[in-house]
Amino acid sequence: MPATSTPLEGRNRPLPARPEIIEVTDLQRIVPGRGKSIVVPWGIRKSLGPVFLAFLWWYATASGAVPEDFLPAPSALWSALQELYTSGDLGEALRLSLTRASIGFAFGFATGVGLALVSGLLRIGEDLVDAPMQMMRTLPWAGLVPLLIIWLGIDETPKITLVAFAVCFPLYVNTFAGIRNVDRNLIEAAKTLQFNRTAMVFEVVLPGALPGLLVGLRYALGSAWLALVFAETVNAQGGLGYLITHAREVYRVDIIILCLFIYALLGLSADLIVRLLEKVLLSWRQGFEGE
Repeated sequence: MPATSTPLEGRNRPLPARPEIIEVTDLQRIVPGRGKSIVVPWGIRKSLGPVFLAFLWWYATASGAVPEDFLPAPSALWSALQELYTSGDLGEALRLSLTRASIGFAFGFATGVGLALVSGLLRIGEDLVDAPMQMMRTLPWAGLVPLLIIWLGIDETPKITLVAFAVCFPLYVNTFAGIRNVDRNLIEAAKTLQFNRTAMVFEVVLPGALPGLLVGLRYALGSAWLALVFAETVNAQGGLGYLITHAREVYRVDIIILCLFIYALLGLSADLIVRLLEKVLLSWRQGFEGE
């Protein structure tokens, strides 16, 4: 018969030795090495492209590769800027253009985001709103100018309406897509926590849709300036577009390019403001920023 051990003998067996615990006090985080690199300030990096283009522009005009009646030199634009500033025409034109763009953008923003909320939050809202908005989105807003003049006259109203029309649809499309792309699990979690409808909208849906809204805002600001350029060149009595039209009649290419350059700077400034808003409002989202 095989030998068996009694319970007493099992109790007398020596316990296994405990493993020694090694205390590690000096830990260092391992970070993937990237090698030595020169840190260039953000402002300098962003200005490299414009500075390079300005240098090419100066070189092309100074060497005679591009005739000045086709593309004036930077010095000619500086002289035109001083001329318009001294006469006061530039300040008045900027005031009118910024006023039209601001009012039109406000109306377009309220309309686009408001309709996106109705269409994105309510199924009946989508049924009633989305199809007409998608149809109107495909209309060329520049082609609406004759109708706007007939309906609204030749004062400020058609210009502001054209800007609002151009702003509305980028905001609507991106905000609607942002609402509908909110994670369904977050909605279910909010329902489990017994959020009411108002809390769910303001604490779950709208924060989740904010990235899409900001993307639409960037597109909308660009569309606003494009629409304003076209609106101010048709039956305008002031503004940067009026300066362009008048300069075309007297063949002042330098003033035309200067006004277009000012439009571009205004658009770039608006885009930088939105990107700053993205950094502040979307600080919780850590995305890839390039190598």
